[in-house]
Amino acid sequence: MTFAAKISEVPNFGKKVVAVNGLEIVLINIKGEIFACENECPHQGSPLHSGIVKDGYLSCPRHGFRFDLKSGICLDNPAYTLKIYPVTINNDEIHLESA
Repeated sequence: MTFAAKISEVPNFGKKVVAVNGLEIVLINIKGEIFACENECPHQGSPLHSGIVKDGYLSCPRHGFRFDLKSGICLDNPAYTLKIYPVTINNDEIHLESA
C-alpha cells in the first residue's frame, strides 16, 4: 500500500492528479467513493484528468472513449483497457495497491 493523498484533497465530484512511484495517477471522488486510474488514455496518451466523469465512467477528452472506473474496460473499444488501482481508505488517507 502506497499513500497517494488525503480524502480532503479530492473534492466531491472532483479529481486530483498525484505522482505515486513515478506514475501519474488520477484520483476521482464520486460521493465519497474514491477511484484511481492512470492519467494517460491507453488509446493515444491523452491526459485523462481533464476528462468528464459521468455514471461511473471517465471519458477521454480527445476522442470521448469511456472507461469504467471499476474495471478499466473501454465501452467504446474493448481493445483498450485503462489501468485501475485498487484503493484503500485509512482515516483520511487514500492508499493505492500496485502503484
